[in-house]
Amino acid sequence: MDNEIYEFVDDSQLKKYAELGVRAGVNLQENQLLIIHSDIQNATFARLIQTVAYEAEASKVIIDWTDEQSTQEFYLNATDSAIDQFPDWQATRYKEWNDAGAAYIHIISEKLGAFKDVSPERISRFQKASRTKLSHHYEKIRAHEVRWCLLAVPSIEWACKVFPNLSEEEAVRSLWKLILIGSRADGETPMEDWMSHNRALESRIKKLNENQFEALHFTNSLGTDLLVGLPENHLYIGGNVMDQNGIPFFPNIPTEEIFTAPHKNKVNGKLVGTKPLIYEGNVIDNFYLIFKDGRITDYYAEKGHEVLQTIIETDEGSHYLGEIALVSNQSPLAQTDTLFYNTLFDENTSCHIGIGNASPSTIQNGMNQSEEELKASGLNTSLLLVNVTFGTEDMKVVGTKEDGSEDLLMKDGDFRF
Repeated sequence: MDNEIYEFVDDSQLKKYAELGVRAGVNLQENQLLIIHSDIQNATFARLIQTVAYEAEASKVIIDWTDEQSTQEFYLNATDSAIDQFPDWQATRYKEWNDAGAAYIHIISEKLGAFKDVSPERISRFQKASRTKLSHHYEKIRAHEVRWCLLAVPSIEWACKVFPNLSEEEAVRSLWKLILIGSRADGETPMEDWMSHNRALESRIKKLNENQFEALHFTNSLGTDLLVGLPENHLYIGGNVMDQNGIPFFPNIPTEEIFTAPHKNKVNGKLVGTKPLIYEGNVIDNFYLIFKDGRITDYYAEKGHEVLQTIIETDEGSHYLGEIALVSNQSPLAQTDTLFYNTLFDENTSCHIGIGNASPSTIQNGMNQSEEELKASGLNTSLLLVNVTFGTEDMKVVGTKEDGSEDLLMKDGDFRF
């Protein structure tokens, strides 16, 4: 049935979704190379994006196929030396693509438990090897030197996890509906709807950047009491971002967040996760993190504790935060009142943090600063960035200024400005 999931979405709406990814997501330019990363299960959508990209006058469209079953076999059976090595030829591909000015679309589709039989330690080792070898590519991603976008499609496993009481067909149909609603791609004019949404985000971002709060204080009834110090001259980002040539693009579809980077050494308190964290097909649930002077000093997960440990122990930077995001619970995605078991969607329903790397774009003139200058400003560096949702219906966020004055930014999970 995996190949039949596209029977449960209207063809015209699916094409509008593909167009949104091409024309707004990566904002593909005439004669530009597009790379589409897709599992073979999503060939239908990948080929539709390819068609839309050529209609937008792409110079060439390359589909970089993956196969989840083959990946599982690799994790289970490859030698230790293969697990610890990322081939040079794969890294070379990215360099050639980046040198050619490529844009990237990633099609994602959650397969919960796909790697349940694989040791999290082996996955972590290979991920570390690949991220190390591709560090130059990820630096370009973080610096917005390349444009990229994530687009989600259902899988049977994912749909049935989200809607356990429905038949497979109804579950897939229902998840398609929510993906398009959350992506604001369910109407007649998704591009116009998306730009209107972006203007609302920009208005709030302007106010936050003007205030330059010294810290944000998050509290709720579940036990979160987290004080997040911010670097001087920090910048909030949300909606579209600009690449190095001033071309806007949307890395995430959907996106409801307004985020910046915490000061690496100024995060203190407790964070209680509110939605499962999905990492490499594994589920982490009922967990908390304790911070002291920015560092995660203690953590616990009732489910997936070992996986959480591999994330935090990836490198020194993965013990610190690279992102803090404000998200309203009144967005169309949040109003679906659905647990998606997918980080991209769940993180866009409420406030979240990012464990790991900070983007240079979250500080004034950060794109032109050296690694040493960014570090001196308080920005964290790591091989990874993993987002953790902790917002609730009673989340309160207070912004504190240098003079001690306070502004209520969020109450009951919604913006107050």
